[in-house]
Amino acid sequence: MIVAFSVAPSGGPGTTDSVHDAVAAAVKVVRDSGLPNQTDSMFTTIEGDWDEVFAVVKAATEAVGVFGSRVSLVLKADIRPGHTDEMLGKVERLEKAIIRSES
Repeated sequence: MIVAFSVAPSGGPGTTDSVHDAVAAAVKVVRDSGLPNQTDSMFTTIEGDWDEVFAVVKAATEAVGVFGSRVSLVLKADIRPGHTDEMLGKVERLEKAIIRSES
């Protein structure tokens, strides 16, 4: 399973237009999990089994919760039982398809 998610605080004292400290807390939880992951400017993507991934998403959401009175969570999941290493595999297959289309 691959899950891409974005989590951010809102409302309450101490919240500002910038959420980088809150996002950093969430990303640290993800990285400390040991599961394959990557972060870009919009989402953090994590790969593992259902229970592992959602435990990490929950912990990351809770880490952000200390930065505001509300938390916004956006999540997209690719649930494909029996497949692993798809975070990189999907991109590799895409790149090969692009090369073929250019030939």
